[in-house]
Amino acid sequence: MREKIKQLREEFNDPHYLVATSDDKSLFLREWSPAKPSDIVILIFHGITAHSGPYAEMAKIFNNHGYSVLGLDLRGHGLSDGNRGDYPSKERLLKDLEEVIQFVKTKFSRIILLGHSLGVITSLIASYEWMDQIDGLILLSAGKEVRPGVYKKISLMKKLKIVFSSLLNPNKPVIHYYREGMLGLDDPLFNFNYTFRFMRIFDAKKLELSKKIHLPIIHGIGENDELFSIESAQELFNQITTDDKVFFIMKGAKHALGFSEKSLDDLINWMKIKFKL
Repeated sequence: MREKIKQLREEFNDPHYLVATSDDKSLFLREWSPAKPSDIVILIFHGITAHSGPYAEMAKIFNNHGYSVLGLDLRGHGLSDGNRGDYPSKERLLKDLEEVIQFVKTKFSRIILLGHSLGVITSLIASYEWMDQIDGLILLSAGKEVRPGVYKKISLMKKLKIVFSSLLNPNKPVIHYYREGMLGLDDPLFNFNYTFRFMRIFDAKKLELSKKIHLPIIHGIGENDELFSIESAQELFNQITTDDKVFFIMKGAKHALGFSEKSLDDLINWMKIKFKL
């Protein structure tokens, strides 16, 4: 699989960057540029199973309003290096995010993080660590608790097998991620298998939501989101501590579909007020 990823990356011709990490890996950054160069960039952190590619339509909407956009493929995802569906440690995640943000800062003076689904966790982790390097947060499609019945319950025996297997081989993906209506089943860059330690690192329950963020934040949820209810998203929004935050509902949108000009209208208006070009 690693050789296939390397080949696909070498064949990729659209604008992108490769960020060299301190442990000799390459992290992949797609780039979408507006007609006129901008000093503001929206850095997208993707959801679980995904990569930066599916965010092209959303990126083009931001481009049309004058904003530059970059999309990071997390280590072990998309066209980035790394064991598929794995992160060796939280310390390595923090180092990767630090090195990506430092790289982006060499290109743009202002950075707005956009986290979608799992990317909300990534964005919040980054903002807690490097608040002085970030200018704002866009959080989409996330809530405090998943709707009941979205995921099948795992039996106790299965849980024990996962834990035991992970102790013997922590870098082996032993958790198969599945829910009805998932996207990317025909995309070779999507990933549906994860290590136990990846899931522990990205455990939303471990987020320090009581820590104050001195940044403007906007949090949106799709009107028809299949994973999180509007109430659940509002609950998460209420727990994020900042003096400058806005909540909005994306009309007609689902969890990962329907991000149109119309559904993002409130977000675009917020951007124009907070981050003038």
